[in-house]
Amino acid sequence: MTAPKKSVIEFPSVTDQAYKESKRHLKVSEIMSRKVITTTPETPMIQAAKTMGEKHIGSLIVVKFKTPVAIVTERDLLTKVLACNLDMKKTLVGQVMSYPLIKICPPFEIREAARTMINKKGRLVVFVCGKLAGIITASDLIREMPMAPETSLVVDDFMTKEIVSVNEDETVQSVAGIMGKKRVGSVIVTRDKKPSGIFTERDLLSTFIVQSRPLDTPVGEAFSSPLKTAPAGISIHEAAKIMAAQHVRRLPIMKKKRLAGIITARDLVEAYAK
Repeated sequence: MTAPKKSVIEFPSVTDQAYKESKRHLKVSEIMSRKVITTTPETPMIQAAKTMGEKHIGSLIVVKFKTPVAIVTERDLLTKVLACNLDMKKTLVGQVMSYPLIKICPPFEIREAARTMINKKGRLVVFVCGKLAGIITASDLIREMPMAPETSLVVDDFMTKEIVSVNEDETVQSVAGIMGKKRVGSVIVTRDKKPSGIFTERDLLSTFIVQSRPLDTPVGEAFSSPLKTAPAGISIHEAAKIMAAQHVRRLPIMKKKRLAGIITARDLVEAYAK
């Protein structure tokens, strides 16, 4: 008769524990993006949008008299230009930029950076001795989100349950207007009344504005498909790992084979900051 197998309890190694602890105390200087792209208040929004699309970034720092004074983002383009039916060629960056800049110092730990981002509601600009040194976005923070008690919270409690969806026949111009008015960075695209893919701010910049494609194109010709999803009940740390691995900032959440909500990088930062 074979003796029953004894269960083995595995404990994390000292190295694993030290690594997890070091991740919790990462500094702003270790995760910030050091290559900061700038623009000026006199730049037309069409050119600013093309720069963001070409560089695959969501914001530009606005410099006046060699001094960083404001920031212009893809969300500014949506809410203050496209949603208001303004001409991107005639609208200048200075008319829609956001200020003042939200500044942070390199020695801050990443959880404090997350709290500052949520409290001040914007991207963080890093200064060293009064000089621009880098920028921190929600994507930068979730890429380094540590495994910790505060990241074991489940996505169900932080995801957006009110999903904005559009039919694949809607034009990109119309969809951009909807996103701007609803103040959302993405919409779920449906085909035969079923979720088929997603269209984001970055799709608008990279696929249309950079390539000068007409905005009266049906969104069904340009959305990202198939829809990349995650199951309900996963932790915010697991969601952050999925987003970082797939290079996305939004993750639709499925429950019982149905779309239950969508979690964004900013949602994860807000959860981590609590």
